[in-house]
Amino acid sequence: MGQKTLVILFGPTGVGKTDLSINLAQHFNSDIFSCDSRQFYKELGVGVAKPDNEQLQKVKHHFINSVSIHYHYSISQFETDTISKLHEYFKNRNIAFMVGGSGLYIDAITNGVDIMPDHDEKIRQEVIDFYKENGLEAIRFELKRIDPVYYEQVDLKNPQRILRAIEMFRLTGKPFSEFRKNKKIEREFQTVKVGINLDREILYKRINDRVDKMFQEGLLHEARDLYQFKGLVALKTIGYTELFSYIENEQNLDKTVELVKRNSRHYARRQLTWFRRYKDTEWFSPDNYKQIINFIESKINN
Repeated sequence: MGQKTLVILFGPTGVGKTDLSINLAQHFNSDIFSCDSRQFYKELGVGVAKPDNEQLQKVKHHFINSVSIHYHYSISQFETDTISKLHEYFKNRNIAFMVGGSGLYIDAITNGVDIMPDHDEKIRQEVIDFYKENGLEAIRFELKRIDPVYYEQVDLKNPQRILRAIEMFRLTGKPFSEFRKNKKIEREFQTVKVGINLDREILYKRINDRVDKMFQEGLLHEARDLYQFKGLVALKTIGYTELFSYIENEQNLDKTVELVKRNSRHYARRQLTWFRRYKDTEWFSPDNYKQIINFIESKINN
């Protein structure tokens, strides 16, 4: 059998990765491995824009609805599970697609997970106490001060990741971004990176339209059902966090919808900042289906 190839298809939220990836996977007769860090969770649905049942029936997907929100699914565990599955998969197949917008998870597969220093419980508690006393904005400001590189890349709505970076700085005196300068490791397959993007105005309209669609499909009802678990890491997610505040304070719903749209647009911008670090990427519009196929085939046959 020929060279094993993992095509990594990535782009900002709302750009159209799901439909495109299914069409490509069907063309190449391959499976899709998700690297969307929220689509792993069984209990999350509308708010994370998972492929629907009809889409899931068209192509076999891995790592969709694979774990519970009550289970801490780490990046290192994802790396282990994915590499193991790909090893078995490539015994009989030559090409697979990995699809998503979570840069850390893409890096875990292409480069491996960085070895981080052990936790220090005293420092960790100090950082947590600082957060509890001063709030999210204060830890964002602290992260920007000590590690402006990671500040531009991290999900600023996720306090756990911000706290981890501050903890590492206090423990080692080094910015968290320094630990993430991976040296690429050898895998048994080649990777082909395909970036998907649109003009900003078009992308932002698609994001806004998708948020409207989520609310039409019952996002508020889903958030009410999940409210009791709002403290879980899996629920520190755009769409849910804004609605949890709405549920608590009964704010104006229209304003909450606009807030979800704004935060989603900001998240897309951070994703693109992350992805532009990748030097070996070919970028396409999601409408350039034939060009993408030709590009992938050229890499496979090279």
